[in-house]
Amino acid sequence: MLWFLLWTVLVLGTLAGAFFLGRRLWRSTLALGRELGRASEVLAVLADRADELARLARENAPDTGPTLFGDRDELRDVRDRLRTEREERRAVRVLDAAQGWRAFWT
Repeated sequence: MLWFLLWTVLVLGTLAGAFFLGRRLWRSTLALGRELGRASEVLAVLADRADELARLARENAPDTGPTLFGDRDELRDVRDRLRTEREERRAVRVLDAAQGWRAFWT
């Protein structure tokens, strides 16, 4: 009789545990479905925004077509301006690096 009672309690406890585990699994599955739905909506908005930004980038892209017959003086001015900007950026980088090393060694 004692064995019957012990096994009954064990089986009922196992069934109760299985019920609560199954309920938690079901609720987690529903929550996952809701989050996946929300993620798909956000992904759709993100894709639309990326398409819009790509379109704007194509529209505002500078003309990089051939300049075989362009005005030489204008082309030289552009080249000189770009070289000057590059040299200024390089000088700033050199100063930043030097200050970083001075701060490191002092």
